[in-house]
Amino acid sequence: MTDLVRKDAGRPLRDAMKRRGVTQAELAAKTKAVDVRGQGVSVATVIKVTGSGKTASKVCRLRTAWLIATALDEPLQQHFDMPSVTTATGERCKDDDGADPR
Repeated sequence: MTDLVRKDAGRPLRDAMKRRGVTQAELAAKTKAVDVRGQGVSVATVIKVTGSGKTASKVCRLRTAWLIATALDEPLQQHFDMPSVTTATGERCKDDDGADPR
């Protein structure tokens, strides 16, 4: 599951909400309107993602971030950092003196 990190502790999200004149509850309702499943994001989750302080969440799921950004009619990348690509190249198995590991 992919998690995205809020930019600047959620400040861009709060600024966008202010520009649009929406509360956290209204934003949660807007996420239902843009969700093809009709579920949207709960008010509690919107509060965690857009809030500040100890109760705020630093990360959220890609789907949650997408619904919130879409409901705000703003690019996802404006509010969330994309996950980094891993380049781990560790071996998956070891050979025993050249023997076939299967």
